[in-house]
Amino acid sequence: MLLEGKHAVAEALRAGVPLTSVSIAAGAKREPLLDEIVRLSAAAGVPVDRLHRRELDCQSTRGAHQGVIATAAPFRFTPLHEALHPVATAEQALVIVLDHVTDPGNLGAIVRTAEVVGAACVLVASRRSAAVTPAAWKASAGALAHVPVVCEVNLARALEQLKDAGFWVAGAFEHAEENVWEAPLTGRIALVVGSEGSGLSRLTRERCDFLVRLPQAGQVGSLNVAQATTAVAYEWLRRSWADAAGAGASAGAGGAANADSAGTAGTDSAGHQ
Repeated sequence: MLLEGKHAVAEALRAGVPLTSVSIAAGAKREPLLDEIVRLSAAAGVPVDRLHRRELDCQSTRGAHQGVIATAAPFRFTPLHEALHPVATAEQALVIVLDHVTDPGNLGAIVRTAEVVGAACVLVASRRSAAVTPAAWKASAGALAHVPVVCEVNLARALEQLKDAGFWVAGAFEHAEENVWEAPLTGRIALVVGSEGSGLSRLTRERCDFLVRLPQAGQVGSLNVAQATTAVAYEWLRRSWADAAGAGASAGAGGAANADSAGTAGTDSAGHQ
């Protein structure tokens, strides 16, 4: 992927987009933005070439490179089985599925949420979905370097694979009967969120095990997809931590009870001797 223009290349470097090279027109007048590009490239280990402007003109696809062109490494999507391997036996696991979310900023923001709550991966459809662009990298605040992103041609088949892997599929739908505080949003959950315009498609809703909505007290319309995903994902995280704390308390109580029982048994045995 080619990035053209001083501002586009500078933004990509600031966002941590993995670049393979940066080319700057030879003899270009020094200015703060060019100096920043050179400095950020050096810090990221990206080689900087000085090329004749005619060479940049030949590389350019838009004809508006402003004397700076960068090449970004192709984004590596992760196969679903590979992304799920670390949570194969986990009692608590989250996968965030995007039903044709088309805005790169929303994609990046959702990946950032996924990283913060500890989701196993983000799954996107290969068609009618946002690409991993510099805008997505910027919105992710670097999370795209840490969260596996899975790209699937057939979203319905991917949901069935998640079910086979022990996930319950929860669809975020503003007209759902259950809100997130009441729904069984715990354990191994595949959270499906819909596109910016139309939300979850009918076919996707039909493949969900249950639907959830966010409670709303105000009069304004529902949150955008990135905000809604964050709210629901944090409810899953809260439940997961509560369940883990409860399991730990139960185990501790069970251990204490066993210790008391063992101590009593030891006393009785000693008495009989």
